[in-house]
Amino acid sequence: MLTRGGVQLAGVFLRWDAPLRERRCERGLTGGLSRNSAWPIPHAGARREVTMSVTAIVGANWGDEGKGKATDYMAAEADVVVRFQGGANAGHTVINEHGKFVLHLLPSGVFYPHIINILGPGVALNIAAFLREREGLLERGLPEPTLRISSRAQVLLPLHMLMDAYEEQRRGAQQFGSTKQGIAPFYADKYAKVGVQVADLYDERRLRERLAASLATKNMLFEHLYRQPPIDLEQTVALLLEDGERIRPFVCDTTALLHTALQEGRRVLVEGQLGALRDPDHGIYPYSTSSSPLAGYAPVGAGVPPYSITRIVAVAKAYSTCVGAGPFVTELFGPQGDELRQRGGDAGEYGATTGRPRRVGWFDAVATRYGCRVQGATEVALSLLDVLGYLDEIPLCVAYEIDGEATPDFPDSPALERARPVYERWPGWRADISGVRRFEALPIEAQRYVRRIEELIQVPITLLSVGPQREAMIVR
Repeated sequence: MLTRGGVQLAGVFLRWDAPLRERRCERGLTGGLSRNSAWPIPHAGARREVTMSVTAIVGANWGDEGKGKATDYMAAEADVVVRFQGGANAGHTVINEHGKFVLHLLPSGVFYPHIINILGPGVALNIAAFLREREGLLERGLPEPTLRISSRAQVLLPLHMLMDAYEEQRRGAQQFGSTKQGIAPFYADKYAKVGVQVADLYDERRLRERLAASLATKNMLFEHLYRQPPIDLEQTVALLLEDGERIRPFVCDTTALLHTALQEGRRVLVEGQLGALRDPDHGIYPYSTSSSPLAGYAPVGAGVPPYSITRIVAVAKAYSTCVGAGPFVTELFGPQGDELRQRGGDAGEYGATTGRPRRVGWFDAVATRYGCRVQGATEVALSLLDVLGYLDEIPLCVAYEIDGEATPDFPDSPALERARPVYERWPGWRADISGVRRFEALPIEAQRYVRRIEELIQVPITLLSVGPQREAMIVR
């Protein structure tokens, strides 16, 4: 039913006489989901043609490539930023005029007041981590960010974190190097169809029934496999009902919100976590994460049409880093590795979530070309080029030797374990380039290094990060 200034649809009144960011809805659903939050609006009248444009920012390698800085930099010209997968098991570091921040769950657009920041249905929502991160921003004097959570996102429960830690402990020397943030148990529940969606937090009967069915098997594992106390159903229900109330102001149909934004020609960034080599299908299995960090998954995890993604920026470091177990062909050990680790990143190469020392190595063109390929990268942002300014000579991995034969192709996991790097050696530039803002102003050795990487990975490098600050970026 059409009404003055809006439309009535299935108990939802949608306003269209306000900017996208300020539109409100009053909605009543079974279970008491009644809120006043930003909401999309329908378009009345004739259908109009709109060019949809979504940019995906994803990792080309093992994660930790610098996606947070790239998203923060590109978000200045965006209207919406969406996290489409993963949880609080990785960190995106952002350094701006407010200071240094490590975001584990919040989208990297939270530093811009004009941006709507969305946690899509593909995200593993750790509610405590979400609230803690938001409060941390406010305590440091930042303006309240506009945050929205998909009602279809699934909730990462405390029991998932316990199971993650207990399973790693049980595996002993065969553990996968988990961050113990509950990610694998969470996704196991999601795809076994025993998970809890955000919308379930507002229907107590449904929530209790789903948890009771799930705990019937989980408590057997806790007691008999892990030798740990069982999880109490009523305590868990009470905790989740309370959590639901705490996030109620942020919850809405984010897919509808995004489609309205796209119909209006708004600029949307979708932000991935980790990198292509951690994908469970295309990555280094079983040393993968449990969700897909590929741009191809973004339409599913964010809720946008597949054809709307027109630009895919794969982020790669000017050298290689890796957290966790598994093959890492160009890995450095001893003093060489220690020096690169200490000089790397913004304060050394240490995991943003775990604090663990990252494994470091030279740039791996074989792995990066493959990562760009499976990401469908249209361009590359190369980060931390400035870190290599201390070297007289820079090795660059151009192929692998496997069983005595050289190959430029990234192999499957069994063969990868036998791979050895084949290097070219390029002269270093022995200079501080952190103040450079034009490619042509870089030392000629740095230009040649970048151009050679570009040739090897077969994707244009359009952004170069030459320092940790937001403005330390070269656009080509």
